[in-house]
Amino acid sequence: MTDLISELEGSFVKSTAKFDDGDNFMIDGTSPRKRRSPITTITTRLYERFGKRVLDLFLLLIALPVVLPVVLIIGLLVRSDGHTALFHQDRVGKGGTLFRVWKFRTMVPDAETELSKYLAENPQAAEEWHKYQKLRDDPRITPLGRFLRASSLDELPQLWNVAVGDMSLVGPRPMLPSQVSLYPGSHYSLMRPGITGTWQVSDRNDSSFAVRGRFDTEYWADLSLKADLIVLWKTIFAVLSCSGR
Repeated sequence: MTDLISELEGSFVKSTAKFDDGDNFMIDGTSPRKRRSPITTITTRLYERFGKRVLDLFLLLIALPVVLPVVLIIGLLVRSDGHTALFHQDRVGKGGTLFRVWKFRTMVPDAETELSKYLAENPQAAEEWHKYQKLRDDPRITPLGRFLRASSLDELPQLWNVAVGDMSLVGPRPMLPSQVSLYPGSHYSLMRPGITGTWQVSDRNDSSFAVRGRFDTEYWADLSLKADLIVLWKTIFAVLSCSGR
């Protein structure tokens, strides 16, 4: 038993996040996880390795009868402009592997080309994009897309990603491959990305991309069934507040 406990405690990443006044991310040499009793350590690791996946699948099965009709209705509304209802894009998953994430399309066709053109013509927008990796007034977003983004309903198709094991209900926000070099943290690749997470239920629209590393590190440090249930509960109010974009 002593050997098992030592192995579990030793498997944690030995680093912690700090930020200076400019939101620059720094690493020191101590563990970000609080010192826990042996029993708590084992419980946390069991939840991380097995319980979290069980919770994902259990909640998916419960939500399916309600979510499926909503997905179908939204899909038809998005499809009504003559273009595809779904949008897919490569994202970075656990262990640095790439997977295809699914969302409802909220932008005009050929949105990436439109973004490059818009940023080239608008230096202020380019600066905003570099800092936040999003735009407050993104000209590519359709009227229906603005509602879907504000309510976070555009992310409902990611439940498929959860079902197949690419994502979890709760975890770090899925990151683009092009954002890896900008990401300041070291714990993202240890977890499955989540549909919701600590960043999504906080000041997500006002924090810089660099600060996301702090949210991921804090989530990794506190990862537990209780922490996930709290985030899921807060997500309900975040969705109802329509604060996304």
